[in-house]
Amino acid sequence: MNVIEKLEVLADAAKYDVACTSSGVQRSGKKGQLGAAHQAGCCHSFTPDGRCVTLLKVLMTNACVYDCAYCVNRASNATVPRTAFTPRELADLTIGFYRRNYIEGLFLSSGVAGCPDRTTELMVQALRILREEYGFRGYIHTKTIPGTSLELIDELGRLSDRLSVNLELPSKQSLGLLAPNKSRHSILTPMRHIFESVAEDKESRALSQRRTTVYREKRMARKTRAFAPAGQSTQMIIGATPESDYQILNLSAALYTQLSLKRVFFSAYLPVVADPLLPATDAVQLNREHRLYQADWLLRYYGFNVSEIIDEENPFLAPDVDPKANWALNHLDFFPVEVNTAPLEALLRVPGIGVRGARLILRARRQSTLGEAELRRLGIAYKRARYFITMNGAYGGSGIDFSRDALHARLSAPIEGGRHGRRADRAMQGQMGLFEAVDAPPVLPETSPANRAALDVAFEAQRRALAQGALARAMADGAGGERRTALDAEAPRTRDGAPLRENAPHDNDAREPLLSVA
Repeated sequence: MNVIEKLEVLADAAKYDVACTSSGVQRSGKKGQLGAAHQAGCCHSFTPDGRCVTLLKVLMTNACVYDCAYCVNRASNATVPRTAFTPRELADLTIGFYRRNYIEGLFLSSGVAGCPDRTTELMVQALRILREEYGFRGYIHTKTIPGTSLELIDELGRLSDRLSVNLELPSKQSLGLLAPNKSRHSILTPMRHIFESVAEDKESRALSQRRTTVYREKRMARKTRAFAPAGQSTQMIIGATPESDYQILNLSAALYTQLSLKRVFFSAYLPVVADPLLPATDAVQLNREHRLYQADWLLRYYGFNVSEIIDEENPFLAPDVDPKANWALNHLDFFPVEVNTAPLEALLRVPGIGVRGARLILRARRQSTLGEAELRRLGIAYKRARYFITMNGAYGGSGIDFSRDALHARLSAPIEGGRHGRRADRAMQGQMGLFEAVDAPPVLPETSPANRAALDVAFEAQRRALAQGALARAMADGAGGERRTALDAEAPRTRDGAPLRENAPHDNDAREPLLSVA
């Protein structure tokens, strides 16, 4: 295979890996080097602040000695063509894409060709060419293979911005059933090592910045690359095994607190290979994946803990309302919240008010009392928030029964308008579909007499303004020569300033032709 054919195979094989964001690195470009990790730059990821990050997401190789039941690259799958990049091919491909502004960075994963160490060595060689030979400073996220030696993980960490080890499945039992070549020990060992290495690197760098000689022997060279400055993340498959959302969220919370993970990614099980150990269904649990991400956001940014979101008696998240709204419905005694006096922690519990919105409310209410109009201007989702707030004592959801059933019906109903609302499928007048063929020019509606009269008035006012400006310029120029009359000022002129006579050829038509026929 040539490089393009390899790219088609290995990029397609990598699409089941969940890409990560590059928000953890703020590294700008430097003279003589290539790339910047925080500039917007063929996979799209989004940072928490909304920036779009474009990454080249590929595998080093799709050959694999492991036989994970859920993986399209499993060793027993004979329908997949196998190939691999050389380190030079991958580095050249990445640089070529970056120079064309297709990508901002690289997301690199791999199957296990031979053994984990051999595969990781090839990945290290490719990244070293990028970093040291090409001076590439763009974002790199590398998937670490379970079972890789700690020395090679150290090398990967110095060359990558973020490392990740896939947890694969939520429980030890499920991992042993569907991925018998992997073990929880082989996965958690590199995760702990990455956690310790990141912490040690941060401590060493903090010591090196102190103006003291006590820790002189521990100081590192100024140009030494930081170890995985964007931290580590992981990914687990949802729906292939019977674990509940309660188990999954408790596991995520433990990973955040004990190993300081930056992100836990959830991937709804997608049936890509047939196996008797896998669930016999074609339904992809995308809504469940979405609810888990919402709950994960509450854990990370909103100050919730798992016991507030879900419990053993109800181990699955509600499918019809988001976890934050579900908490609000179960704690109506907490509401309504007065937006003009409530602390940040209380505002974050209100459905429809996010972290940014809550901080904007705190800032805006120092200047004036907030009402509906002010909240809408701040970007608050007022249609959802109004049932749970008061504004200077006035309840936002007046006329609505303040009961769980009534509010649940309101919150679970489709939102009017928007891409997913009740008006989402209504075509706008004159709006063409994305793939609609253009057989004839679009027929525009005729302008009404009232609008035509208004346009005539606007055009006349514009003409008079231009004429007055021309007259003012003529009066200013009159001191040095003959003054132009108002009639001349209002008349259209040629490029040399002479009045354009009736039936005279236009300025452009009066030019000599570029080519003359003798």
